[in-house]
Amino acid sequence: MTPAPSYVPPHGLLKGKSVLVTAAAGAGIGFSAAKRAAEEGARAVFISDIHEKRLAAAVDKLKAETGLQQVYSLLCDVTKEDQVQALVAAAEEKMGGTDVLINNAGLGGQKRVVDMSDDEWFKVIDVSLHSVFRMTRAMLRVMQPRGRGVIVNNASVLGWRAQKEQAHYAAAKAGVMALTRCSALEAAEYGVRINAVAPSIALHEFLKKAASAELLDRLAGTEAFGRAAEPWEVANTMIFLASDYSSYMTGEIISVSSQHP
Repeated sequence: MTPAPSYVPPHGLLKGKSVLVTAAAGAGIGFSAAKRAAEEGARAVFISDIHEKRLAAAVDKLKAETGLQQVYSLLCDVTKEDQVQALVAAAEEKMGGTDVLINNAGLGGQKRVVDMSDDEWFKVIDVSLHSVFRMTRAMLRVMQPRGRGVIVNNASVLGWRAQKEQAHYAAAKAGVMALTRCSALEAAEYGVRINAVAPSIALHEFLKKAASAELLDRLAGTEAFGRAAEPWEVANTMIFLASDYSSYMTGEIISVSSQHP
């Protein structure tokens, strides 16, 4: 197994930008993206989640670890349209406009199609796909009139690849990819860019609770480096897509993976 590289130092990629990240409380990709945004010079970062205590702790941790004091938060269930509207409005007000939205909310699980209930199917689709639609729609309504803005979605390599017991999650993430491409074409004429990352496996505490240790070990073993990605390695690609370095990219899906079938 090739060990993870040293944490990459910041380069000011988001200097002066304001960034909103969904599902950013805790130790996953969302928190890593918020932290990287602050480290890369963002003037303000706004995070949301459905866990009140964990969200408050994430704000304190971001301020302590990055030195950025303009860190804001709001509880938000991204499956509820009224809460999505409230989140976007609060971010606009607190940050004086939102330059970057990172749609990170998602929900997984393991279940064969033959054993899957309607409720299990719809819940994963709602959190992992419908939330991206709701957030994108709300944010485009404020970004497009300004003639600028960037949206970065978190998809998955399962949007391309097949895996047992992942039909609901794979279908949702394939939908995120299609939504990214189609909405990007519509937003381009207003100067707004929309792209996505598609990670294979990034190991963090939330994922350990959602999948079996046997499955995670097997998936990590198929990667070229023999390990799962660190959450910040996925966040680095998100930050690239959020930055002006990717100014000619829209409607693209970048695989953050070392697995090549």
